Amino acid sequence: MRTVDPAKHAAKRRAIVDAAAGCFAEKGFERTTTADICRAAGISSGSLFHYFPSKRAVFTAIFTDDAAETAERLEAAAKTDDPLAALLDVVTELAGQLAHPAVVRLVLEAAAQAARDDEFAQLIHRNDGALRDGLAVLIGRAEDAGLIDSGVTPRAAAGWVAGLIDAMISRASLDPDLDLAAEQAILRTILIRFLRPVSPTDGA
Repeated sequence: MRTVDPAKHAAKRRAIVDAAAGCFAEKGFERTTTADICRAAGISSGSLFHYFPSKRAVFTAIFTDDAAETAERLEAAAKTDDPLAALLDVVTELAGQLAHPAVVRLVLEAAAQAARDDEFAQLIHRNDGALRDGLAVLIGRAEDAGLIDSGVTPRAAAGWVAGLIDAMISRASLDPDLDLAAEQAILRTILIRFLRPVSPTDGA
């Protein structure tokens, strides 16, 4: 029996997912065919179905893989000595990636798919919850270190931070000429001002 090299298998799977993401971003879920994905990935249909049973499975893999990568990024950030700096870096990086034009189109396709596919909608909901949980851990660590305002619970603050990421995606969807670097800098400033400790003179 021929053995499977796990590293090669994972790399091939990743290449298929990346190629499919480009197809879905360009043509949408409904108009993209498995033939489109095979052409983009440079594989046969038999090879595609060796890795994924359907077009929907490939589409779902884009978002499960992204969630796993985000979880790893948040977990690594939570282990750093400066949780506030780590939080700012992670959020601005995520917002920048998610506001990229191709990714915005994928996010919009995901929203459309979630509206007609309850199982996929649950996946997106779980991904969102995992993001908020990871952000809450970072915010809680920063709060314990006295680096941010302790007047808002980490979970509540995480919801607002996630909302700022969503807002950047929305802005990018409406303005294709958006300067992502400038917007990331603004987002970082907003986060600092939202999370900063409240001094005794504030509000006086």
